[in-house]
Amino acid sequence: MNPLRLVLTPAGLAVGLCLASLGVHAQTPKPPKVQLWMDLSTGTMAGMPEMDSLPGGGGMLGGLMGSMGGGAAQGRAGGGNTAYGQARAMSIMPPRVIDIALHNTLRPGVEASQAIPPGMRMGESLPLIPPRAQPTQAEPGEVPQQYQQHQPKGRILLYWGCGSAVRAGQPRVIDLARAKPSDYAQAFAGRAVPDRGPRVGPAYALYPNERNQVSLSRDSSLVGEHQVRGDGVPASMKFTLGAAQDLMPAIDLRTTGKPQDSMGTSWQPVRHARAYYLHAMSQNGDDLVMWSSAETPDSGMGLFDYLSPATMDRWLQERVLLQPETTQCAIPQGIFAGGGRDATPMLRMVAYGGESHIVHPPRPADPKAAWEPEWAVRVRVKSHTMAMLGEEMQGARGGMGAAPAAAPGGAYSSGMGGAPAGPQPAGEGAADAAGSVVNPVNLLRGLFGR
Repeated sequence: MNPLRLVLTPAGLAVGLCLASLGVHAQTPKPPKVQLWMDLSTGTMAGMPEMDSLPGGGGMLGGLMGSMGGGAAQGRAGGGNTAYGQARAMSIMPPRVIDIALHNTLRPGVEASQAIPPGMRMGESLPLIPPRAQPTQAEPGEVPQQYQQHQPKGRILLYWGCGSAVRAGQPRVIDLARAKPSDYAQAFAGRAVPDRGPRVGPAYALYPNERNQVSLSRDSSLVGEHQVRGDGVPASMKFTLGAAQDLMPAIDLRTTGKPQDSMGTSWQPVRHARAYYLHAMSQNGDDLVMWSSAETPDSGMGLFDYLSPATMDRWLQERVLLQPETTQCAIPQGIFAGGGRDATPMLRMVAYGGESHIVHPPRPADPKAAWEPEWAVRVRVKSHTMAMLGEEMQGARGGMGAAPAAAPGGAYSSGMGGAPAGPQPAGEGAADAAGSVVNPVNLLRGLFGR
């Protein structure tokens, strides 16, 4: 049987208007009175112990990637070091981050709480507190505002695709000195999806907050019953999360080879991952060299975020993302060979999880029935990791990356070129320890002459 096709013609439009006048129409639901957004992120560094277990709380590398996405609040509470919005960033300290935002239109800007299952190991409930000021958060791939007023110098060299050899037609070269501001802004952002989350302000209530910054632990689980309580919150706002809405495992990533070679990456399948994406970059003088696992020439800076199921399906079909059964990807030979030891390439990888929506009451089966949802919950999950290319990272298969050997005095010797093996005074050595790590902010600073 051929599928029914609807073609918009004058006659068809007249029929539609007639049906509408008779009251035959599709559901037009009203927005839920109360909405809750939950983002979960797991972040690690390949071959390193988890950042919250390093001496001094992992200050050496803990904020490296968080600086690209709003950073983290200072101070510690029960092992935490987070601020709302960090789940969208590529932060690796703490390794597991939860962001919760509540918008209660019945009593906006009023404190609430979320009762949580014992498996989260964060107490009986989490306080949801209105922010003092609206957090500022850059969209993924956005050029930092402090650099937008300056004409950059240098070039961006784009390589793409998994494989040991550079493909014909590569690299794509973007000369920043000759480009218009809109051109190089687009070059940095590339393909991206605007966030569909809340633009939080005084009308919201958030976790983490100034009162509580307790982080999820290695064995935390969100599986179980949750309930939001507060003035104006419906008593029915109870929901149960399952394994698909739980924290994703850390990515167990291995890397091999030197920058002058074709470098290899391999990983164990990540539970509940729907797609993967890898991106590497390094500085070569004033030039920024970028590579991605996509089959399209894109800087890829905007892909390190949560993606909707529809976007993932489309980009999987377009081969922008790697299929969930993929377990390895080669980086073309020699593309990072010109930077030298002081510009060790940095690799980032993300495993995209699912997105779940819970609405109460559920949509009626009758399309003509009125539907006025009382509340709605959205849960998103992802996992990501980083690695310094050129130094073989041997993860522990089936678990976290292998911890480096302990050096005398209890300090960690990473064996990754430049990290101090001996004890360091507090607050010192961080710059030297991360000196061979490519910080994206420093790359941008060099390109923009700052």
